[in-house]
Amino acid sequence: MTSNASATVPGGDARETGCTEIRSVLVANRGEIARRVFRTCRELGVATVAVYSDADADTAHVREADAAVRLPGEAPADTYLRGELIVKAALAAGADAVHPGYGFLSENAAFAAAVSDAGLVWIGPPPAAIEAMASKTRAKELMAAAGVPLLAPLDPAAVTAADLPLLVKAAAGGGGRGMRIVRELDALDEALASARTEATAAFGDGEVFVEPYVEGGRHVEVQVLADAHGTVWTLGTRDCSLQRRHQKVIEEAPAPRLPDALRDALHRAAAQAARTLDYRGAGTVEFLVTADGRAHFLEMNTRLQVEHPVTEEIYRLDLVALQLSVAEGRPLPAALPEPHGHAVEARLYAEDPAADWQPQTGTVHRIAVPDGVRLDSGLTDGDTVGVHYDPMLAKVVAWAPTRAEAVRKLAGALERARIHGPRTNRDLLVRSLRHPEFATATGLDTGFYGRHLDALTATGPADAAGDALCALAAALADAHGRSRFGGFRNVPAGPQFKEYACGERTHRVRYRLGRGQLSAEGFPGVRLLALAGDEVVLEVDGVRRTFALARYGDRVHVDSPLGARALTALPRFADPTARTEPGSLLAPMPGTVVRIADGLAEGDRVAAGQPLLWLEAMKMEHRITAPAAGTVTALPARTGQQVEVGTLLAVVTD
Repeated sequence: MTSNASATVPGGDARETGCTEIRSVLVANRGEIARRVFRTCRELGVATVAVYSDADADTAHVREADAAVRLPGEAPADTYLRGELIVKAALAAGADAVHPGYGFLSENAAFAAAVSDAGLVWIGPPPAAIEAMASKTRAKELMAAAGVPLLAPLDPAAVTAADLPLLVKAAAGGGGRGMRIVRELDALDEALASARTEATAAFGDGEVFVEPYVEGGRHVEVQVLADAHGTVWTLGTRDCSLQRRHQKVIEEAPAPRLPDALRDALHRAAAQAARTLDYRGAGTVEFLVTADGRAHFLEMNTRLQVEHPVTEEIYRLDLVALQLSVAEGRPLPAALPEPHGHAVEARLYAEDPAADWQPQTGTVHRIAVPDGVRLDSGLTDGDTVGVHYDPMLAKVVAWAPTRAEAVRKLAGALERARIHGPRTNRDLLVRSLRHPEFATATGLDTGFYGRHLDALTATGPADAAGDALCALAAALADAHGRSRFGGFRNVPAGPQFKEYACGERTHRVRYRLGRGQLSAEGFPGVRLLALAGDEVVLEVDGVRRTFALARYGDRVHVDSPLGARALTALPRFADPTARTEPGSLLAPMPGTVVRIADGLAEGDRVAAGQPLLWLEAMKMEHRITAPAAGTVTALPARTGQQVEVGTLLAVVTD
């Protein structure tokens, strides 16, 4: 990992200034943010304590901590959302401070107060400030009184067609959970119910509210940092407009193409919000900027943001170190640091963007990025993406003197990264960064994926040709690995046959190899230059390319200049029992059936695309819809049922 950020901490030694000295920090979180905080603590010489659920018992953040305390159970409601257990863990491990990370209890005023009441240092804003901003509805009232422009909430019972479109939003928490867009009044009740269910599962609070949904708006935010001595820093802007399911995917700093007057206005509004709350520590004030250049307050996140690395990179600061410094009582310098260059961050998720962003699970065998970019990840090689938590694998961050250079650097690094395991959104990220609207910053708004997702996930002839060459390389390497003679033989070999699945395509490779010569059906002009079990060098029409291969069971990952491919080796003879009846709806992931459509029963007629039931997995709700118009001939699913991948949920007969 490389980074421009350094562990910059203002002020002197805590013992000399009379401030509280933090010696040991418990992080009330997991995964990437826990590892991120631990990294800074190690640099500062501060001891670390982890907490973990049973599902996280062997994860990286547990292995890296100096001490770890078990939270019995797997679901967030039983573990990371149990504030009393976390305070007890901190006391048991001898920690003297608690860092909440983001998500879970990071914006829970009662938890912050409980930490302080236990004699521990809370590395965050005062509970009163958290309480004021914890409910988005109360936050809007407070900001309106302070003169900060905003979109006023609407009464769900009084909205009309003239108010459409609407946004249903969880009052607590963030990360896109508990949010629904409503374009028809008839859909409002279902959206409210769904958002409440998801918000309760993610945050333990089902309160939601309704506000106007602005089409084509930009999500722009300001990083603030305040101390107990009256100093408030506004550390520039970030643009987080590229979102899926209202959750950020690509973020950058500074926000491009903002007029200076608007940028200054956002800084003033953010500083006013912090001073109104008598804020301490790191926080983020988020705005929606409309196409006509008007800014509206959305919310204030009273915690560190997922996307904080882009701010660190351009200001060359360590925001976690500054959080600890402020919590110890040290003052910030009066003068703001100067920003340098541009930084862009991409969130790498285990998900399938082409299948409604469906989360993926499984073992991450390898995750590595080229030198020159920053990798913040909650995983190390061999760790598993489960069903209980967010499927984010890592954040990849690139810094450069200019935006164009940073965007190009990040796209190239993602393209060359070695990511072996579940399907990811890596290809979508690369294509997004190279899309003309993003590359020129002329199409930055929250509707980007609504306009371009189909094109960004489509495959064409070049992709098919690349798949085929990767399948050929995999077949050759497989034969080499199984043959005691190696790849080249001095006598003619019989024809070899191998079949691989790559996405929706199946590639059949038939070739003959002998006396150093390759003859492969459908590959004219292809020469084999070198062959090993993990590397194949092919020359295609005079162009030499190297294919690196890694096998994990029947999965073969191929990395080459043509891009990364994940192939599945198919058996020579299909299993005749592996059949599914037409119209069967199978669970696409492990999860819990949280709802079945009201009144749905066997024998009912349903329309194509009609929601039948909802699965909860990875803290998100996933709709299972009718594949075609027909009759529900079987409905074995039950509310509360735990299901595995492939579990039969319903059958709709056309």
